Amino acid sequence: MTVETLSLYANVLVYSAMAVYVVAFITFALDLARVVAPVERAVTTASVARMRVLAGSVPIAVADRPSSGEVSQSPSSRANAAPPRSRFSRVALALTALAWVLHVAATALRGVAAHRVPWANMFEFTLTSSAVIVAIFLVVQLWQRLEFLGVFILGFTTLALGIATTNFYVDIVPLQVSLQSGWLIVHVFVAASGTAFLAIGAALSLAQLLQTRHETLGKGPKFLTRLPSSEQLETLAYRVIIVGFVFWTFTLMAGAIWAERAWGRYWGWDTKEVWTFIIWTTFAGYIHARATRGWRGSRSAWLALVGFTAVIFNFTIVNIFFKGWHAYSGL
Repeated sequence: MTVETLSLYANVLVYSAMAVYVVAFITFALDLARVVAPVERAVTTASVARMRVLAGSVPIAVADRPSSGEVSQSPSSRANAAPPRSRFSRVALALTALAWVLHVAATALRGVAAHRVPWANMFEFTLTSSAVIVAIFLVVQLWQRLEFLGVFILGFTTLALGIATTNFYVDIVPLQVSLQSGWLIVHVFVAASGTAFLAIGAALSLAQLLQTRHETLGKGPKFLTRLPSSEQLETLAYRVIIVGFVFWTFTLMAGAIWAERAWGRYWGWDTKEVWTFIIWTTFAGYIHARATRGWRGSRSAWLALVGFTAVIFNFTIVNIFFKGWHAYSGL
């Protein structure tokens, strides 16, 4: 097949993935909007208590003590206290997995057509990084029940793909000389992985802010009653962001090594380099402040959101409107 034919098939797969993502997004939204039955609400209370135990926020003895109105359970049933996923949730996760397969196929086909890794410009990086975000979201479900993040993750992914196909799309062209390096594989893929973990951390932080408002003021959507507590959400966000921070640290270091190989210097105060360092500093401050200064609650959540906003700014505004050595957007 010709390059044009393969690119066409890749684009068809991208649009197909977007269509399935939209249906999955709607299904996740329906799952959040559904009314919880009294028995299910009681079991959910028990499952949230056990999630707090996993995060180390409350003693096991307290979490295992049945509250008033909680359904009495045998020891064997308490070991599996989490309620089964609703029909909407199961369908939404299945649709997400299907859309992700189409998404990955589109990304891989773009790479086959270009005879290189598919993340050499803004369009391709958006394809790859959004696929990594969805992959991590699906894998995380094996660790924690976080399907309530589906609305945020799929909404963000669909929006990113929509913007990429309409505003960032470029035809396949040969790589620039400075990009013809093995560091393109390592540096950019690690950056995409770091972005994915930071995006999930931002989603958890946003949920934490909503839950905090609900807990303090009694205001907010009904679905918040089925989410973990704000403390649990904060702990989960902290753990995910630490992983993202490790990836971002490696991104910064690998970028400096690649810069020395390509341009003969490790650091040149290029706009892209500066903003990558600003992001690293923001999340380093988040981790340090929360660990040593007691920055808990809403302050840590807002700092996490500020950090992820800087990630988006770095990828969009800096790439499009600022000139520099990292002018690889292809636009």
